[in-house]
Amino acid sequence: MSLIVQKYGGSSVASAEKIMNVARRIVQAREQDNQVVVVVSAMGDTTDELLELANKVSDSPSARELDVLLSTGEVVSSTLLAMGLKSLGASAISLTGAQAGIRTDNSYSRARIMNIDPKRLRKEIKKGNIVIVAGFQGINEEMDTTTLGRGGSDTTAVALAASLKADRCEICTDVEGVFTADPRIVSQARKLDEAGYEEMLEMSTYGAKVMHPRAVELGQLFSIPILVTSSFSNTSGTLIHGGITVEGRNKVTGIAHDLNVAKITVVGVPDKPGIAATIFEKLATAGISVDTIVQNASIENITDLTFTIAKNDLGPAMQIVKPAALEIGARDYVSDSDVGKVSIIGTGIQNTPGFAAKMFTALSREGINIMLISTSEIRITCIIKEEKVKDAVRALHRAFELEQAQK
Repeated sequence: MSLIVQKYGGSSVASAEKIMNVARRIVQAREQDNQVVVVVSAMGDTTDELLELANKVSDSPSARELDVLLSTGEVVSSTLLAMGLKSLGASAISLTGAQAGIRTDNSYSRARIMNIDPKRLRKEIKKGNIVIVAGFQGINEEMDTTTLGRGGSDTTAVALAASLKADRCEICTDVEGVFTADPRIVSQARKLDEAGYEEMLEMSTYGAKVMHPRAVELGQLFSIPILVTSSFSNTSGTLIHGGITVEGRNKVTGIAHDLNVAKITVVGVPDKPGIAATIFEKLATAGISVDTIVQNASIENITDLTFTIAKNDLGPAMQIVKPAALEIGARDYVSDSDVGKVSIIGTGIQNTPGFAAKMFTALSREGINIMLISTSEIRITCIIKEEKVKDAVRALHRAFELEQAQK
């Protein structure tokens, strides 16, 4: 008998009808001689609605109380799903994150899972129950409820799979799997049958919304096969695993894009030790993540420093950069929120020449100017104007012939 962990997102449990559809899918998995643990997100837009309510009663709601409030969305989903399963004759029980043994650090709204005590989960599985766990949440050392931030339910599911030594984790969502590009932009985008952990990590980090990077990292760390599949149809999905060899792949796997990008440039920076640290330490203290960083070649010991952040972090970041620029003696600072990222991703990039040239040529033919470039062993990312991102995705998909199945 296999043990599987399934995760259902908010769109999959957005109504009573959809909850019953999920319940029938779970029963079907159970009838195939599987032990099943299920993680659920809040119904539909519940989290956004709760945030809106909080902001109506308080201009600055307490982080602790906000986490308690937001965690209730997943509790509602889990209890309703357990009720639905029981109405179908299945034995089921719902658990909060705390009851499931999920322990986190003390960072409200973006907590990290520190450990999981699977004792209660194993007890309920042994009883023959389908266990429904409220995702996105846990408790800290003070026994306070914490939430895990964006992608928290994905992370919960993979972490539980690792803790229970499950045979696989299934991320059941509103798409049929991982595609070579966003099918809403590229109609010829092709569903991938499989992807390596590293490829999926780069794709999710640089714009693919189907899975959160934290969940992929956990899957890779504990070698948990992850199947991304549809909640609404019986498709084969995309299997994310570590069994793909570099030598067997010499092509780009997919195109990722991200519109939640802003660019900041600190102009006329003295080129001496400690200057970059002054800026980036202050940003890190404020919880602002920095992505692409480019420093120009120094001319007469003066350089420019450019970096990108999430667009919604631009306001707080500029409040930090302004005094920091004065402190280090920079000449000026400018920002641009009208930018986006487009990336090509694939294990073949690290061993085969010509990928960068092909990417830059494809963008040039579309009249797309490249502002910044960053790379990893299996990724090349370009920062371009936001209005050109969709054109860039289509051009790169054509240039690398991703509509054709890889051999």
